[in-house]
Amino acid sequence: MLVMKKIWSSNLWAIFLFTLCASSSLAVALSQEDGNRLQAKIDAIVKNAAATPPKPREFSIAEQEANSYLVFNLKEKIPKGLAEPEITMIGDGALAARVLVDMDEVKQRRQSRSVIDPLNYLSGQVPVNARGILRTREGRGQLYLRSADIGGVPLPKPILQELVGFFSRTPQKPNGFDIDAPFDLPSKIREISVRAGESVVVQ
Repeated sequence: MLVMKKIWSSNLWAIFLFTLCASSSLAVALSQEDGNRLQAKIDAIVKNAAATPPKPREFSIAEQEANSYLVFNLKEKIPKGLAEPEITMIGDGALAARVLVDMDEVKQRRQSRSVIDPLNYLSGQVPVNARGILRTREGRGQLYLRSADIGGVPLPKPILQELVGFFSRTPQKPNGFDIDAPFDLPSKIREISVRAGESVVVQ
């Protein structure tokens, strides 16, 4: 079960890092209670996945729960160099979010690039923005990039991939998450349906 939780956490961050998108500040107050509510749902998903066989179940995850979870429950697990994550569930598979990236942290741990590399000219915390669509079916998922920018400047896909890989790498995946590659959904999840203001997880 602990391994499943680690896989869930890894995939959650991979999806979040890909679906970075500029959005307005949250209009609703976040709370530890909402974060704990999502944690309880994640625990239930992981527990059900361990059953033989798992029971068919659906879990509704509200946008406010997801943002509260990022702010309160994942606060100590956010990769160093990221701050103020915020995610928006637009609907019809579209996800939007915003995060500040510490470019000084990135450059300290990054090999030197050419003089035309836009990341060489950034410092401090800058907002990374992008838009993506999540499609899932029969336990598999894929994310489709729609747009990306950093501090308002269009961000080429290879550089976005480098940032996503930089923050999502694990011992099992030293190159991090590949934004173009299909992936297995964690915890025997069959589908994730992104709607306006909520996502429905189907096991």
